[in-house]
Amino acid sequence: MGMAAPAKTTMGIATTSYMTVWRPRGTYEFLEHCHALGSGGIQASLSSLESAYVRKVRDRAQQLGMYIEVMGPLPRDDGAQFEAVVKASRDVGAICIRSACLGGRRYETFGSLADWDKFVADSHAAIERAIPILERHKVKLALENHKDWTAEEFVKLLDKYKSEYLGTCVDTGNNMALLDDPYELVDALAPRAFSTHIKDMGVTPYPDGFLLSEVPLGEGMLDLKRMVQTIQRAHPEVKMSLEMITRDPLKIPCFTEKYWVTFPHRNGKFLARMMRLVEPYRGKSLLQMTGLDPEAARKMEGENVVKCLAYAREKLHGT
Repeated sequence: MGMAAPAKTTMGIATTSYMTVWRPRGTYEFLEHCHALGSGGIQASLSSLESAYVRKVRDRAQQLGMYIEVMGPLPRDDGAQFEAVVKASRDVGAICIRSACLGGRRYETFGSLADWDKFVADSHAAIERAIPILERHKVKLALENHKDWTAEEFVKLLDKYKSEYLGTCVDTGNNMALLDDPYELVDALAPRAFSTHIKDMGVTPYPDGFLLSEVPLGEGMLDLKRMVQTIQRAHPEVKMSLEMITRDPLKIPCFTEKYWVTFPHRNGKFLARMMRLVEPYRGKSLLQMTGLDPEAARKMEGENVVKCLAYAREKLHGT
C-alpha cells in the first residue's frame, strides 16, 4: 500500500530553502518536488527562458493549481537580460519577480561608508532601469529586504518610486541582522508587499554580538501568526513562501567597529533593543550543519522544510 499524499497547504517554497545541500536542477523539477510535499507554489529562478520550457512549467503549475514567483537579478547593464527574464516571467504566469539589491550582507560586504554610498547609487540606477521594463510588460518586481537596507531606508527607497509594479518581498527575519525590530519591519513593508519569505528565527548571544539562525516554523522567537496576519490585512492576495535555510548560525558582530561603519545614523538604542530580545535565549542551541555527513545534512534540510509546511497548515490561518 502506497503512502498517503501530504495534506495541502497554500504556502509555497522558495528554492533558497534548499541552498545548503540539495540544489534543484530545474524549475520544473522543483515544481514537482514541492507539489509532492503538498506545497501551494514555488519561488524559483527559471532554469530556461526558452518559450517551450516556459510553457511546460506554466501548464504544469496550472494543472496542479500552484502559483509561481520567479527569482531574478536587477538589471546591472543595458537591461536586455532583465527584459528577457521579465518576458518569461509574464509568460509563465508568475505573480511577480523576487529580486534583491545586494547578494550578501551589508556589514560583511562594505568596509567603508563610501563603498555603501556607491552601492546605494548603483541600486537606484538598477531600479530606474528596471521600472520602464516592468511597466511595459506589466510584471511586478518584489525587492527583498536582504540584510542590506534598514527598514527606514527601505521605505524611503520604495517611496521614491511611485510605480505600481515595484513592491517588496517581505522577509520576516533578515532585518534582525541590522538590529531592526522584526514586527516594526513587517508593519512598515506590508503595505507594499507583493511576495514574502516566511521564516522563524533562533538567536543566542556570542562574544561579538549574537548568532542568528533560521529554524523550523514555530521553534523560534517570532510570532509568525501576527506577522502573517499583518501582511494579509494589507494584501490578502499575497502568497506566503517559505524560506527555511538549514545552515550554521550567522554571526551578527554588532559589538565590533566594522559592523557600524555603514550605519552613521543609527545609535545605541537599536543595539540595546535587539540585545534585550536576544538575552533570554543565552545558551540556546541552534541548528548546526558543520560536521554532518552529506546524507545526514540532506535529511535535516528536507525534514526542516516538511516541518515548516506542517506548521503552516496547522497553525497559520490561510496558509
